[in-house]
Amino acid sequence: MIWFSALLQKAILAAAGITGKKFALVAGSSLVATTGILAAGMTNSSNDNGLLAALLSRNLAANQAPAPVAAVEEPEEEVEETGGEHEPASHESEASSPETPSEPATVSEEPSEEPEEEAPLPEEEAVPGPIQHVFVVNLASSGYDEAFGTTPQMPYLSGTLRPQGSVLTNYELLDEATSANSIAAISGQRPNAATRANCPTNDNFPSNATANKAGFVSGDGCIYPVATLSLGDQLSSSQLKWKAYMESMVDETGAPANCVYPEPGTAEVPVTGGYSVTLNPFTRFHSLLDLGDCSANDVPLTELDKDLKKLETTANLSYISPNLCNAGVAGQCPAGAPQGAAAADAFLAQVAPKILESPAYKKDGLLIVSFSQVSPPAVDPVTGIAAPAPAEPLKVGTLVISRYASPGGTDGTRYDPYSMLRSIEDLFQLSHLAGAAPSKVHSFAPALLGENGGD
Repeated sequence: MIWFSALLQKAILAAAGITGKKFALVAGSSLVATTGILAAGMTNSSNDNGLLAALLSRNLAANQAPAPVAAVEEPEEEVEETGGEHEPASHESEASSPETPSEPATVSEEPSEEPEEEAPLPEEEAVPGPIQHVFVVNLASSGYDEAFGTTPQMPYLSGTLRPQGSVLTNYELLDEATSANSIAAISGQRPNAATRANCPTNDNFPSNATANKAGFVSGDGCIYPVATLSLGDQLSSSQLKWKAYMESMVDETGAPANCVYPEPGTAEVPVTGGYSVTLNPFTRFHSLLDLGDCSANDVPLTELDKDLKKLETTANLSYISPNLCNAGVAGQCPAGAPQGAAAADAFLAQVAPKILESPAYKKDGLLIVSFSQVSPPAVDPVTGIAAPAPAEPLKVGTLVISRYASPGGTDGTRYDPYSMLRSIEDLFQLSHLAGAAPSKVHSFAPALLGENGGD
């Protein structure tokens, strides 16, 4: 196989610079994952082979020491799925225009089963574009009006940040659950029964789960098989850097730790207002767990300040998640502290200025303030009465800030988590994964870059 020969040659050349204990870690931790990848490569289509080859070689090429944390499941023969997916509705882009009312489209939870065009093989090195540092801050939504309406509950977001960028007024979630949306936004995988329930147990997919031609993995589960790629895999294999910053992420001793998640098949012990694996989609992929990317790149939020100080230490993609309280999830903050939308706004007021003043943002940056879950209505502590739920809970909106975004502008195109993935892939010249692949999934990258079209 040509792809395997090229992979082997690249791995041998990269390994020449890795010696001693580090080489042993690379070889030992990659053995099981490599077996699964090779098995998938033998059975999948030729288009998949390039993706799997890049996945296998990227850690050696980047001279990283993996830290395996979970076993892999060897994919079996591909099982074709049928039905259940619908392409998102097409809307005209209104980027960089004054805000105008627009009819929200009905959210289509699952895009077309078949991508309308074959995705190209991943590049060994991405072609640099004008935006090379993307910062994504994910919060919990109390409703579009609470964030961007006429009487918002997030004064820093609406009063300080919004005038600096453009609001995606028709950005809608696929589901109310964090896991369903955040996984879709970094891999294009559609929600399933487990992720819609926010993964009460951290289960692997069944051993017979396979990806269909559109890239969707069959069955229900929370930890995807090793051959299922994520945005992190794409960036690493393109020699780009990514980091996920998780507030309050600690190990069982209470010490800050990287890539924290429950063992497969077990439930997370909830900590009120603290870190939750539901906020950390990068722990849901064996491709990142077994080849060491999660251990290396999924870090506590306390690392962000240090990394922002210099251009060379700032990742191309920085994914930032506050803890449950600061994300704005109702009922998660201590009594007397800001709650819900107010807590999320206070977090933004702390972290956003650091990003906007960083050398990387000033050079070629994009800040995305988005929402990956629906917060339950807040309960009045005196009366015990819950606030009314938003009329359109899945319509959350998103703010994009960059020198390429029109200050105070709006974009009424229909977007969703698949669009988030497609847009970031477009900015870094990457191919499109699973739900981000159909051409009717809109990307906001062209509007930022002054290009025509909405996808």
